[in-house]
Amino acid sequence: MLKETLRTIGFVNSHKDDEKRIALLPKDIRQLKNPEALFFEEGYGSDLNISDTEYSDLGCQVVSRKIALAQEIVCDPKIGDAAFIKDLTPGQTLFGWIHAVQNKEVTDILIENKLTAYAWEDMYEDNRHSYWRNNELAGEAAVMHAYQSNGVMPYDTKVAILGRGNTARGAMRILTGLGADIKVYNRKQEKLFQKEMTEFDVIVNAILWDTTREDHLIYRSDLTRFKPGTLFIDVSCDAHGAIETTVPTSIKDPIYEIDHVIHYAVDHTPTIFYRSSSNAVSKETVKYIDDLVENRPNEILDNALIVDNGLIIDERINQFQNRKISENLDEPDAEMPPPLINY
Repeated sequence: MLKETLRTIGFVNSHKDDEKRIALLPKDIRQLKNPEALFFEEGYGSDLNISDTEYSDLGCQVVSRKIALAQEIVCDPKIGDAAFIKDLTPGQTLFGWIHAVQNKEVTDILIENKLTAYAWEDMYEDNRHSYWRNNELAGEAAVMHAYQSNGVMPYDTKVAILGRGNTARGAMRILTGLGADIKVYNRKQEKLFQKEMTEFDVIVNAILWDTTREDHLIYRSDLTRFKPGTLFIDVSCDAHGAIETTVPTSIKDPIYEIDHVIHYAVDHTPTIFYRSSSNAVSKETVKYIDDLVENRPNEILDNALIVDNGLIIDERINQFQNRKISENLDEPDAEMPPPLINY
């Protein structure tokens, strides 16, 4: 029987195209104190060949999607892309990758529906991103998928990697193993990269772009300077960010061409290896479940609280939204391109 003092968490299947990752695996639930407070949508683990009985045998509830979405806390790894958030009610809490800083539509829903949100992208333990392994997988999967989609092997290419974080490390692991000629640029070497960028066959962007910046590392006007067939792998996937010509792509249709330059910008590459990524995500997510259910203080969660009952806590959201409003004053009917963040 569920204790009245416990908060409940609903785990739902993502409806984002080709998204197969799940937040919590049965093997990790065994360490939790309150499995009865967890409500899993029917078929939750089906893509990973996990049956509903594996969850129910651990004391969890297996329920319809409607009931899972009615719980006090709703967890979905790609919750920022979920259509259901507009139907949530005041007082409910979101737990997943939300990316409200870059997405005005999501922010407006959080405010209007008086929701609370803990953003996985803002969770850090001892200055390391909590979901660091998933970020490495983003780099690994993006490189493998992009090269395959473009029909070339890494050992035939000279590659520039932008960034030195977890995502860049994942990309470098694959490229090194497959013999690419690699040069890495850090955030302080932007001008150096811009001088040398046309020397490369492939550019891997793993820098999360500052939303207050209005410039780019690679402009549309730069494309004609690159060798025909140059491949941009924008793992960070900030729309019109570091690479001005970055726009959304999908796993089924991952690349497009502008001025003979090939662009790859899939925004959820870890799901290509959904078993590995679900394993990495679950190992981290389970650390916070008992604290969420028992409503206990947790410094990592507290620092990742971006909206509280509709009140914006993360000031970066206000800064970004105010800049976007200012940019669009002269074009009130202009549509804003959706942001892309690869997690």
